Amino acid sequence: MLLLSEVIEDPLKLPYLLEAFYTAPIKNEKAFHFALVRVQVDSDLRMHEDLQKYQQRKYVAETLEKLLYGELMLSVGENSGTEND
Repeated sequence: MLLLSEVIEDPLKLPYLLEAFYTAPIKNEKAFHFALVRVQVDSDLRMHEDLQKYQQRKYVAETLEKLLYGELMLSVGENSGTEND
């Protein structure tokens, strides 16, 4: 979690810390996953305060979620069940 807070505060560190995230042993996978989701939701809610800052924070959380879990929990529209076969 400390590494996550470091990269959320300075998103430009993300490219250099990707391997650290990928190889780090995560004690509580579910809690870490929800921490990433919380950052995304918080960033969406605060986007009006500082657009660039919160877009970067959201990008970091989404990138880490894709890297570690393969997909986004909050993805919108891709498979919404509206397909007619």
